[in-house]
Amino acid sequence: MCFELSHVQVATPLSLPSSTTCLSQFRTDSPSDKMGLSLKKPEGVPGKSWPAIVIGLFVAFGGVLFGYDTGTIGGILAMPYWQNLFSTGYRNPSHHLDVTASQSATIVSILSAGTFFGALGAAPLADWAGRRLGLILSSFVFIFGVILQTAAVSIPLFLAGRFFAGLGVGLISATIPLYQSETAPKWIRGVIVGSYQLAITIGLLLASIVNNATHNMQNTGCYRIPIAVQFAWAIILIVGMIILPETPRFHIKKDNLPAATKSLAILRRLEQNHPAIIEELSEIQANHEYEKSLGKATYLDCLKGNLLKRLLTGCFLQSLQQLTGINFIFYYGTQFFKNSGFSDSFLISLITNLVNVVSTLPGLYAIDKWGRRPVLFWGAVGMCVCQFIVAIVGTTTTGQDADGVIIVHNLAAQKAAIAFICFYIFFFAASWGPVAWVVTGEIFPLKVRAKSLSITTASNWLLNWAISYSTPYLVNYGPGNANLQSKIFFVWGGCCFICIAFVYFMIYETKGLTLEQVDELYDEVSDARKSIGWVPTVTFREIREEKKVGDLVVDTTEEAA
Repeated sequence: MCFELSHVQVATPLSLPSSTTCLSQFRTDSPSDKMGLSLKKPEGVPGKSWPAIVIGLFVAFGGVLFGYDTGTIGGILAMPYWQNLFSTGYRNPSHHLDVTASQSATIVSILSAGTFFGALGAAPLADWAGRRLGLILSSFVFIFGVILQTAAVSIPLFLAGRFFAGLGVGLISATIPLYQSETAPKWIRGVIVGSYQLAITIGLLLASIVNNATHNMQNTGCYRIPIAVQFAWAIILIVGMIILPETPRFHIKKDNLPAATKSLAILRRLEQNHPAIIEELSEIQANHEYEKSLGKATYLDCLKGNLLKRLLTGCFLQSLQQLTGINFIFYYGTQFFKNSGFSDSFLISLITNLVNVVSTLPGLYAIDKWGRRPVLFWGAVGMCVCQFIVAIVGTTTTGQDADGVIIVHNLAAQKAAIAFICFYIFFFAASWGPVAWVVTGEIFPLKVRAKSLSITTASNWLLNWAISYSTPYLVNYGPGNANLQSKIFFVWGGCCFICIAFVYFMIYETKGLTLEQVDELYDEVSDARKSIGWVPTVTFREIREEKKVGDLVVDTTEEAA
């Protein structure tokens, strides 16, 4: 399996404990197992959960912007009319006008550069304007980028549009998990935050469908239609966010208890004076006051104590998600399949995107049924095996002639490799796709949550940029290129092996815990392997009440003296 394209990265393998020990670390015998995922509220939980679930799922729609914008470029780069229009004179090995490897790398990666800076800017925006208004403003930035891309007939304006669209996507991608994790009921938080990844896969699929419908058009509509469709996604998100409430935790952060009470009552469909509303708000407020007592939050606070461990966990998790090689398939899949000897590369790309969407659904089930650790662990195992099979098959059954044109020696083996790419997509979509966003959305305390999430999301986009920029040089044939072709799957397979060790040693099991209880988990448990079955013993509200009693005793003693 060979081709010409662009982007990548490596790591070194680690030794793991014995399989018996390993398996024991991924049992899910905690009290929260009884919750499972039946989309049915556990007994004894007051109020209604469907409003928060519907709101969380709608907000996930922002993932469509992310996925669609990511997915369109792969097809556009392979459109003959676009190649003729945007070419500066270079001809590819088929002697057709095209953009150079350098231009292709820049066009694809400039989006990721924008998203990197957007993700970093998401924290100050979300803490200043709020999670809700922040999403609205971010959508307008995205729309500006879409306008520039739609108007472009040459590379410079197209690049500018890609950058601003990326800036908007970066802002959105860091804010959506924040909004979801702060509004979702704990028993189904994993599904709601994970639905963001489902929306991304739907966006990729929609992009593939539209590209497939327009790629043979011999006018600017071939690329302008797929790009302009993005206006609809942004407008839908903006209208929805105008209607939806702000998160209760943001209001608490701003010391606006009445607004927080109203927001939580809307989410839980209970009266504002209901004991359940008062209790949940008391815990959120107590947690926030405890954090405030430690001083004002800065980016340096993200590096202190066990927050550094959490930040590294989030950053490595997001970076490794990219290093599994998933965006290599979705950025350059169309061209990859075309160069691998398949006559209808757009159709193959459409099929892989469909596999991506469907495979995300069992992942959403597993997140809250089996837990974060086992899903990530076994997903990494499956991806690792599939990547090495694709690498071996592709390397041993294809070759190149003197001009670098791919020669397929065994078409049946090529089809088998495509099948294992689909298996790989299944394992990714059912595990690392949604769970990476779930874990990073729930492991940080309120005080630094927005800042930490912006850093972890930025690390995702930084690796996304590195992969999207370097792939043409790593894969393509010609002077200055590594010409790895299918050997690049050995790189992805090696990175997936690193994922296995990372999950075993670094990922805490947070299934069924509130965000405040996750904070307590990290304070009490120093080893991720011992987090399974952990049960909270004290609440921040109890800590606050104990502190008040202690202060009262001190005051009484001083008065008596």
